[in-house]
Amino acid sequence: MSKYPATAAAKSTGSNELHNSLVYIRQHWQLYVIFLMPALLLTIIFRYFPMGGILIAFTEYNPIRGILGSEWIGFENFHRFLSSPDFMRYLGNTLKLSVYGLLWGFPAPILLAFLLNRIISSKTKQKIQLVLYMPNFISVIVLCGIVHILLSPTGMINSLLGTSTNFMTMPSAFRTIYIASGIWQGAGWASIIYTAALSNASKELKEAAMIDGANIIQQIKAVEWPAIKDTVLIQFIMSVGNIMSIGFEKAYALQTDLNLNTSEIISTYVYKKGLLDGDYGFSTAVGLFNTVINLVLLISMNAIVKKMNDGKGI
Repeated sequence: MSKYPATAAAKSTGSNELHNSLVYIRQHWQLYVIFLMPALLLTIIFRYFPMGGILIAFTEYNPIRGILGSEWIGFENFHRFLSSPDFMRYLGNTLKLSVYGLLWGFPAPILLAFLLNRIISSKTKQKIQLVLYMPNFISVIVLCGIVHILLSPTGMINSLLGTSTNFMTMPSAFRTIYIASGIWQGAGWASIIYTAALSNASKELKEAAMIDGANIIQQIKAVEWPAIKDTVLIQFIMSVGNIMSIGFEKAYALQTDLNLNTSEIISTYVYKKGLLDGDYGFSTAVGLFNTVINLVLLISMNAIVKKMNDGKGI
């Protein structure tokens, strides 16, 4: 008998709080406008207005005539790209670089977080984290310069191996160089979110597992992994959604005339066709194609993860 009045009282209290909040917002709406307006204006101006630029992909764009004054050609730019003899090479290079980077790069910060979580001394842990985080603050161009110096015929790598190979001119070495340098630069910084999530792992359960004789792998599987599982899934979905969005700067900076066979990807191709050749409509179409593929992959992977994870996704 007592449960129902309590439930009714709770609902009544909740509805009263909601009503009071709405009344307060209605009375002081000017404050909300003042605080929200700058953010809304910036979002609309710099996020939504530029979306009108995708119309360039469907025109023979002429900067003098503008978007609306240029000749409308429909999907001709897309057909031109898809029927290009180099289309499969650009798409293949982009996918290989992305997929291999995901397979090798995504687990690295997770493993780092597990290793850092085993360090008992907080001072030692802070020093190691400082060393791991530092590469993230090196600019991409500086990083590529370091890579060029290290892998040059007279660089440190060749000195250690006793060879004089120019690795930067080898098409077969480009993906390894790109992915390895990316892991070195970003794995430490990316481990922050997993280290934070591991702080929520139950210390009591971990101590109980240790008393029961569980080894490190069993402790991670039973105690630490459940604490970061949802975070890992969300990060994985986001990574798959950006699988076609490879950083242009790094790929272009590591690119040489002799490794173009594997280093020419969609983003560098868009740059060359758009800014160097002035073919704005075609480059916009290629970029839009890249974005659509990313969106499809993001939605698909989110749906797959939801089915595998009891309906939990983004």
